[in-house]
Amino acid sequence: MWMIMAVLSALFAGITSVLAKCGIKKTDSDVATALRTVVVLAFSWIMVFVVGSLNDIRDIGTKSLIFLILSGIATGASWLCYFKALSVGNINKVVPIDKSSTILSILLAILLFDETNHLAVKLICTAVLTAGIFLMIEKKDDSEKQTRKIWMPYAVASAVFAALTSILGKLGIENVESNLGTAIRTAVVLVMAWLVVLVKGKQSLIKAIDKKELGFIALSGVATGSSWLCYYYAIQNGIVSVVVPIDKLSIIVSILFSWLVFKEKLTKKSFLGLALMVIATLAMAVFA
Repeated sequence: MWMIMAVLSALFAGITSVLAKCGIKKTDSDVATALRTVVVLAFSWIMVFVVGSLNDIRDIGTKSLIFLILSGIATGASWLCYFKALSVGNINKVVPIDKSSTILSILLAILLFDETNHLAVKLICTAVLTAGIFLMIEKKDDSEKQTRKIWMPYAVASAVFAALTSILGKLGIENVESNLGTAIRTAVVLVMAWLVVLVKGKQSLIKAIDKKELGFIALSGVATGSSWLCYYYAIQNGIVSVVVPIDKLSIIVSILFSWLVFKEKLTKKSFLGLALMVIATLAMAVFA
């Protein structure tokens, strides 16, 4: 079941990137992040009521609560960086770098959770993943290099925070029902996202948001909520060093939709990089 949930998480996460890109063509990325978090929070708490885990909130230990809060902070930071990068760069350039968080997540899972089964295979697959990501980050002409200087640091920061999110989330939901854990950490993300909007004085931009883009932002929130619920069930019940790379297969969905919707085509080099990432991920899943 956790393997199926990991695959569903990847599907919803891939759709999220495309919907979010559609929602931030004109809308400020920080404002969009704050608004979509409202949707994710509502979606998460609805699921808590559906599965009947609300009463479990009294049994959450201090340690679990601290890690859930830290995971929420890391998620908020990752989102803010990721959607800033998406607002400037192409999906098929930003997403591969963001997915490089897989590498750090796997290494941390091996060290912290002693996930050493088939260690040699995992390390080889991690090296192949790294090669695939490197191939997808292409050198461009001077004009694109200037643009890359803007989105690249945000994409890298997004990857680092995303890796921390997975590890902190695993520690936080160890003895907590996964839907409840997701709802709690989403509340932290919401507070963080709106603080950024208020500190930067961007709240006045909300009134000017295009209704069509607002619809895409809301849909991306629903997709994110669905992805999270599946993802945290998977890492709670499965192997982190396997769940994380499966989840990152969302890159296939993202790039497919970016080609269909935004006409962002892959070069042969990028396609080879994508193929390496998929092969490495599938190999880890087979040897789980």
